[in-house]
Amino acid sequence: MFGINGAEFIVLLVVAVVVIGPERLPRYAEQLGSFVRSARGYLQDAKARVDAEIGEEIADVDWSKLDPRQYDPRRIVRDALLDDEPVRERVAPPPPRAPSAAPLDGPAPFDDEAT
Repeated sequence: MFGINGAEFIVLLVVAVVVIGPERLPRYAEQLGSFVRSARGYLQDAKARVDAEIGEEIADVDWSKLDPRQYDPRRIVRDALLDDEPVRERVAPPPPRAPSAAPLDGPAPFDDEAT
């Protein structure tokens, strides 16, 4: 949770109690609770709207296959190295072409009228 461990969270709570004071603490706790409830309601509403707009075609997507935590680089490299490549058949070289009017050696001619 925000990179805060349990001990740091307790220290923050103690500091908040000291700074806010015991007389105002219940009011602030109530405001925090109402904020969390409203934020949860907004998130649920947004999720419902996204689900309604995306439709049914997204329901059959297997999200576990798209999880980046499942990719182990060592396994990917091992699988790639252990795959047997299919044996390629030798292909005869193409027949020689007839000589053309323009030599193919050197750079292509420059056309100053091209766009």
